[in-house]
Amino acid sequence: MDSMFDILSDLPLFRGVTRERIAQTVGAAKFHFLKYAPGESIARRGEPCTHIKFVISGSVTITIANDSDRFRIAQRLVAPDVISPDFLFGSTTLFPGNVTAAEETGIVQVSKEDYINVLASDKIYMFNLLNYLSMNAQKSIEGILAISSGSIEERLAMWIVSLTQPTARDITITCKQRDLYAMLGVQRSSYMAALERLVEAGAIAYQPGEIKVIDRRLMLSIMRNGIE
Repeated sequence: MDSMFDILSDLPLFRGVTRERIAQTVGAAKFHFLKYAPGESIARRGEPCTHIKFVISGSVTITIANDSDRFRIAQRLVAPDVISPDFLFGSTTLFPGNVTAAEETGIVQVSKEDYINVLASDKIYMFNLLNYLSMNAQKSIEGILAISSGSIEERLAMWIVSLTQPTARDITITCKQRDLYAMLGVQRSSYMAALERLVEAGAIAYQPGEIKVIDRRLMLSIMRNGIE
């Protein structure tokens, strides 16, 4: 029980819960512990999100793409983290992207029905989820403001922040340059100058067809406050 307690108490939606409460929760709900080999599929884009899935060891890669697959953004989540919790409830309950194991990975998943019972069993569980969802909802408002009146750097940061989770690592955008500056509604020269400013700030690195995010927190700051 000690090892299971340590694993669950580290998860973002279970933090602050007592050992006794976690023991009761595990006894009352069905927690499924699964193992995945590198490259193995964990969830597919458009698949119903019927379980909340936590990474308890290793890491996963989530890749989100538009319908034409001309724009793709990949991110890596490491243990302990939760996979796309925003899509367990609401009007859209489908996984937004493909989820694969980036290495030997352990997942614990709980069905939506059991998870609802978990949330109802202790206010701390509920507060953890509400805080997580609220944080993601609030970044959307900041993003709308950035895309409506912000600089190119702020608008690019909005895309990155809105399409990735707060704890995401190794974020990579794969898109032809002309497609990306067309989506941003700017000329190539202005777009390239903005990329260079982001490189100088230490936020990204890029090459033709690819942008690597070095510091997501810095991109969040740029979205909110612009680039210094």
